[in-house]
Amino acid sequence: MWERTSISTPVGWSVTPRLVACNLPVTRAACSTTLLPMPAENSPLAAAVQKVGDRWSLLVIEALLGGGVRFNQLQEAIAGIATNVLSQRLKHLEHEGLIVAQRYSQKPPRSVYALTEAGQELADALRLLAAWGAEHGDDTESPAHTLCGTTLQTRWYCETCDTTVADTEADELRYA
Repeated sequence: MWERTSISTPVGWSVTPRLVACNLPVTRAACSTTLLPMPAENSPLAAAVQKVGDRWSLLVIEALLGGGVRFNQLQEAIAGIATNVLSQRLKHLEHEGLIVAQRYSQKPPRSVYALTEAGQELADALRLLAAWGAEHGDDTESPAHTLCGTTLQTRWYCETCDTTVADTEADELRYA
């Protein structure tokens, strides 16, 4: 970074201000970060984070919600993803059983990627994250009903009781 310096000069001398650069090596002290305890390994959240707990995996799943997509189409649909990162995420998601790769060409090897049933089930989780992102993000719009334009709301629903579970009842939620 350049910055102006002022130099005291003897009387009668004229000095033109110049930009001065400093190229001294600088070392940074290691940052200490307090890590929160991870959820128990057998918790549902830990299981989900293990499978899709990074930005790119969630964006790949979102791009596949509409059906089978080729590699280059995925790369175009997911802004900023590098080819090596996309390849790694596709392999990971396939290993986790969330997507399936169907070969359509042997030479060169090319595949169409599609969500499995387990991958399709993530659609609701993505909707919840999108709603949260719209509420807390910058310049993002909340999901809206196409027919009337009303902002959609996410709710927990109990099929047995045929009722919506309110946020105030959150302590009554448990994972089977």
